[in-house]
Amino acid sequence: MSRRARVTPAEAGLPDGGRRRTPGLRREEVAVLAGVGASWYQWLEQGRDITVSPQVLDAVARVLRLNGAERRHLYVLAGLNPPLRQDAEEPGMTDVCAGLQRLIDAWMPFPAHIMDPYWNTIAYNEAAHLVMGHGRPGVSPNCLIAFFTDPVYRARAASWEANAPLVVAQYRAACSARPGDEGFDEIVREASALSAEFCELWARGDVQDGGQLHKEMDHPLVGALRFETTQLRIPVRPDLNIVLHNVCPETDTATKLQWMTSPEGRRWGSPRASQAERGGGMYSVAG
Repeated sequence: MSRRARVTPAEAGLPDGGRRRTPGLRREEVAVLAGVGASWYQWLEQGRDITVSPQVLDAVARVLRLNGAERRHLYVLAGLNPPLRQDAEEPGMTDVCAGLQRLIDAWMPFPAHIMDPYWNTIAYNEAAHLVMGHGRPGVSPNCLIAFFTDPVYRARAASWEANAPLVVAQYRAACSARPGDEGFDEIVREASALSAEFCELWARGDVQDGGQLHKEMDHPLVGALRFETTQLRIPVRPDLNIVLHNVCPETDTATKLQWMTSPEGRRWGSPRASQAERGGGMYSVAG
């Protein structure tokens, strides 16, 4: 009702019609412009137990000129999963995303990346590329699918067997937060088609909230790397997860990462470096 009162007939493309007892649009006008029945729209405003669809809510949101946050709030009030954010439609979101990239770049030399609700990687820093393989050609951008299908990551992840059940349980928890979301169903279908191991773990039905994982990587240049991996959310973009890899205490992981991301380390890790050069670099760092 408050948003209806803020929209003038002229803004909605209607004739002014002279003075009105109340400001803004009438319920009947919103109903006509949104393509719904007047009684149904009245019941929607009254919060009655009626069936609503995303298409109808989008039509109402358009008529009432709701911004992105208000449109998502309308979905929540109606008991539906809110739509994912569209950065291009929301003022300031481009700056927020650029700031998040600066945040994970400042986490260097430790790996960090950003995932959308379906665990698709949308940003990563250089250490995540060098250690975890983010952005390598031929690797799925979806973290769940890459976990089960990327042979390079699996060969490096000494903790793969221990973490696989936890990863699947955390993905099921993410799915349960948005029941009926076809985006999750699509990822599960693709992972099931590509990995029998995923199918077996998914069939268990285990659920676990995302939090911390301990990862041990065996990198060909520097040897063992040990991390505590933490998923973080920020209020301005609750649809995204920032995944930070912090080094485990009492390990030499930080020293190795500093070398890997230095000019010398990048030279040793370059595809142009000879096998002898790589061996020398590995011996000098990993002992």
